[in-house]
Amino acid sequence: MSSATTDKVALVTGASRGIGAHLATALAQDGYAVAALARSQGSLTELTERLRGGGVTVLPLACDVTDADSVAQVVRQVTGELGRIDLLVNNAGLIEDEVPIWEADADQWWQVLVTNVRGPFLMIRAVVPVMIEQGGGRIVNMNSGAGTKENPVLTAYTASKSALGRITGGTAAAGAEHGVLAFDLAPGVVQTDMTASMDMHQGRTEWTDPQDVTELLLALASGDLDAWSGRMVRAGSDPVEKLRELAAQGLPDTARLVRLLPWGEDDPVAD
Repeated sequence: MSSATTDKVALVTGASRGIGAHLATALAQDGYAVAALARSQGSLTELTERLRGGGVTVLPLACDVTDADSVAQVVRQVTGELGRIDLLVNNAGLIEDEVPIWEADADQWWQVLVTNVRGPFLMIRAVVPVMIEQGGGRIVNMNSGAGTKENPVLTAYTASKSALGRITGGTAAAGAEHGVLAFDLAPGVVQTDMTASMDMHQGRTEWTDPQDVTELLLALASGDLDAWSGRMVRAGSDPVEKLRELAAQGLPDTARLVRLLPWGEDDPVAD
């Protein structure tokens, strides 16, 4: 590792390419030591060499985020070598083939749920005790607006992102007294290998700028937007300054939360 020192440590899953590589790079440039995780350590070579070339401390680690033992071992290694974890970014994720649910491959469908839900759960489960012991920390779950509405051909992905929102909210609610905050960050539609391969994005000419995603991540990591803990923000649609203004004004209890909408005041679920 580089001899550069830092008092900020970020752990980023799915860091080898796409949005994850953008996030890891932005954090490194902002002064974080970065623990970069991917299924294969070899896939992190380019990122590691590039960031270390800039004098950044990078710890590349192979990790299957769906395996509890692998996650626990990696978290022990990160804390052992870097001393702490101030920020966890749950970015690793999958998407299924775009077909109606009755045409879906059962194993592929379930693997999306395992990766997108069990993965963040295991990472949070392992990292939060570290954060509590050190006095606090922040978690950013890379979510999606897709988790707030139905999609006829992506039932696994949308279900996983809805579930991830529940994980974020529960983590924020339980973690508040310990100084642990959690956020959902929807990156919009960034041009990556995954989005470029999707039928729904064929012919798309307007993409979310990765810089919008990284700017929002850094604002969440800095503490500027702590009032948004437990809520969703979206790159490309939510300027950081606007989010600051809204937080200063006071956020409504239901702002940016996924909730069941009652049909009216006489709906029993409204009680």
